[in-house]
Amino acid sequence: MAEIVDDKEQSRYEVHEDGETVAIADYVKQPGTVSFTHTETFDGHKGHGHAGRMIDRALRDARDEELVVIPFCWFAASYIGTHPEFLELVPADRRAEFGLPAE
Repeated sequence: MAEIVDDKEQSRYEVHEDGETVAIADYVKQPGTVSFTHTETFDGHKGHGHAGRMIDRALRDARDEELVVIPFCWFAASYIGTHPEFLELVPADRRAEFGLPAE
């Protein structure tokens, strides 16, 4: 079973499976904001939904912490685009920048 952890020291979420890091999502936190900069699933582990579950957890954490989300990473932006429950986390005046709908 895969485990998702927030490695605050390295500023990234990680998916661990069988003692191995199989996916990562890098972020930069500033007061009131978290920017997702890069998401990657490592070779041999793609197509298992790891990145989606990891970004889902990261966005839920951002919502719980009342952080504004800036999805510079295309995967994070795409995930938000297909999961409208997270759209409100991205400032309305920046959504077009990431290909997201205004509403």
